Amino acid sequence: MAQTVRAVQSADAAAARGAPRRLNLGCGRDIRAGWVNLDCARLPGVDVVHDLNRLPLPFADGEFMEICAKDVLEHLDYIPLLRELHRVLGVGGSLDIQVPHFTSAGNFIDPTHRRLFSIRTFEFFVAGGEFGRDYYFDFQFARLGARRLTFLGGPLFWNKLVSPLVNAHPQVQKYYELTFLSRLFPAENIRVRLIK
Repeated sequence: MAQTVRAVQSADAAAARGAPRRLNLGCGRDIRAGWVNLDCARLPGVDVVHDLNRLPLPFADGEFMEICAKDVLEHLDYIPLLRELHRVLGVGGSLDIQVPHFTSAGNFIDPTHRRLFSIRTFEFFVAGGEFGRDYYFDFQFARLGARRLTFLGGPLFWNKLVSPLVNAHPQVQKYYELTFLSRLFPAENIRVRLIK
C-alpha cells in the first residue's frame, strides 16, 4: 500500500511540475515511472486498481496527454473503453495501442482474448476515416498517427525482411492483409497511435 501511495504521489508531483500526466492502462507488471499505472490486479507498482469492464474510469475529463494501452483491448468489449479513453485524453493527446493482429497465433493461445484486429480497425474511430462511418460512434479521434505491424523474430529470420516491406506504406499494409501474404507471413501485433 505504501508503495502504491508513493507511486501516485510521484505521478502527482510530476503533474504539479507541469509535466503532462500519462496513463499506463492495464499495465500488469509493466510498471512505468512517472506514469499512473492502472490494472485490475493488485500487483507491485500498480497505482490504481480498477476493472476496465466497469466504466467510467476514475479520472477527470482530459486528465492525460498520453495513454498506453498495450495488450489490453483484445481482452475487453473495447468500444466503450475507447470512448472512455477519448474522454480522459486531453486535446492533442495520444493513445498508443498494441493489440494482436488477426493472423497472430497469440489470438488463439491466450484463452482470455475476445477480439481480433486488422491494421485498419482503428480507422473507424477517426474523423473522416477511409470507411466513412463517422456516424457509428459518438466520439472520434482527430487523426491516426503511426501504425505498424510487428512480426516475430528469433528463428523466423525472414520476418526481418517482411516487416520493413509490409510497413513501407498503408496501402502495402492493406494489400498484405487482403492477400495470401498475411497467411504466409503472419504478423504478431498491431501498433497504432490515435491523436485526439
